[in-house]
Parts: sequence; structure tokens; C-alpha cells
Amino acid sequence: MQWRGLRLIRFASKRLAMTGTTPLIRHVAAQIVELARNSGLVEGEQLAERRLAEQIRVSRSPVKSALALLETEGVVKRSGRGGYVLARQSEKLKSTGFANAKKTDEIYAQLVEDRLAERLPQRITEAALMRAYGMARTQMLQVLNRASNEGWMERLPGHGWAFLPVQTSLGAYRDSYRFRLTIEPAAILEPGFVLDAEALEYRLEQQRALVAGEIRTASDAEIFEMNSGLHETIMACSRNSFFIDSFRRLNKLRRLMEYRQKLDRAAAMGRCREHIEIIELLLDGKRERAAKALREHLASVGHVKSQRKNKAERPAS
Repeated sequence: MQWRGLRLIRFASKRLAMTGTTPLIRHVAAQIVELARNSGLVEGEQLAERRLAEQIRVSRSPVKSALALLETEGVVKRSGRGGYVLARQSEKLKSTGFANAKKTDEIYAQLVEDRLAERLPQRITEAALMRAYGMARTQMLQVLNRASNEGWMERLPGHGWAFLPVQTSLGAYRDSYRFRLTIEPAAILEPGFVLDAEALEYRLEQQRALVAGEIRTASDAEIFEMNSGLHETIMACSRNSFFIDSFRRLNKLRRLMEYRQKLDRAAAMGRCREHIEIIELLLDGKRERAAKALREHLASVGHVKSQRKNKAERPAS
């Protein structure tokens, strides 16, 4: 199906331009730079994707994306023989901005935890956050802009920032799954439902990559973004603006609660396989079966996550 492959590539390229890079891709880019420096590679030396994937212990998909990102920074360039070669001497790679990617992700995770534990005031300045986390202003702004893009912080006039409401109680968490159980299967059966095959093919590739091994190396936050993005793509096919808007608002409210829970990778693998089944049913035009599979998926996931969260909140005896 060559036409599907070409459409998928075009969609993925547009998606990357819209959303930028993920924490995993930035982390892999940093690892590639570190490997090049430690190995003393010279300018023009070939960078084999398979070998890089084995050394960093990820699949080739994030390595490809990381190399494309490094190309935009002038760290690597395309080779006439295919693939990429180093565009600079390895000792000159210290100036790249990827070395701090991991630290930025760690600070973001700590900000999430501090917000949910109510260790930070509802309004706070950039200067106070820089002191609290020991970060330069440029890095702190990366963290804050990410929080703003994900819908749980907003910039105030001047240099202030405010935290927006999020779900923190078990009751609200259970309610969110009951709400999703009602509207998501119904969205598939909406009279105005129009299948976006291009977007679903992209989501299918993501889920297959997770099942193939990326689920062991991707961050919890990145897995949440891919999975919630799939559900949002399906919801968008309903063409019901009330469904779509309600679902997006809900995702913003529950994002931090999901980030805070430690992901069970084995269980997540099973959920990804269920996602693949739902997407394939939709692509085959079997909407009723897809709606039924989605309902069963949400009922199972909601029950398991609520039980896990209930145990996490229960005081130790």
C-alpha cells in the first residue's frame, strides 16, 4: 500500500512541525551526541542507525527522529550513501543544547509532583521557580512553556505564572472514566462520523512501535501523550464539537494525575494491543465493533487504574 505509506510520511512530517520534539527524542539526541564525543568520532564519519539503537537500547524509530533533529542543529548531515554522517568534530559538540535535555525533563517531572503535593503556591514568579529548581531562565521557560502547552499552567502579565485546576481526587478520577465510557464509544457511532484514515494510520504506527519495544524506553509522560492523542484522534472523527471540546478539557484536567502514577509497563503493553485492535476495526469500516471494543477497553482500564490509585492514596497501616 505505497500510497498509504506516502500519506503517513506527509502526515508525520506535518505533525512533527506542529508539535515539535518529544522528551524521548531529545534524550536520544543527547545520547547520540554523548556517544560521538566519547568515541572521538571525526567529521564525516557514518552514524549507523541500527548500531546507535543497540547502544542506546531503543528501537530505530526514535533514533531516526533524533538524527533528523540533530540535522536541524547542524550536528549531523545526510550522506550521499544514505543515512547520516557527523557534521562536526566530536570535540566541538559540547555547545549543542541537547546535553541539558534530561535535566529539563527531570525538573518538569519534579514540578508536576510539587504541584500535586501542593508544595507550590497557586501563583509564582519565574525568578522563584529558577531559585527553587536551580535552573537558568532559558531552561525554566522551556519547562513552563511545556506546562502551558499541556494546559495546566498559564502565563500572567509580567513574569508570573499560575497553576490551573487539575484532577487530584479519586472520586474525580473515577468520574472521568465513567464520562469517557459514555462519550467515546458514542462518538464512533455519531451520524456525522468521518474516518480520518491518515491520522489513524499515524496513531497505528505509534502503537505498533510501542508494542515493538519503545514502551520500555519511552517516558511515562510520552506514553500518556501518544495514548491520549489516539483517543483524541478518534473523538475528532465524530465531527461533534461538543464531544471534542469536552474530551480535550478532560484530558487537560487528568494529565497530571496520569503523570503522577507510575506506569505498569506490562499492563500498558496490553492496552496498546487493544488500541491497535480498535484502530484496525475503524480502518476496516467496522464502527460498531470498534465502539464495543473501545467500551470494553475503557471499562477495564478505568477499573484497574482506580484500584491502583486507591491503594496509592490509602495510608500505610
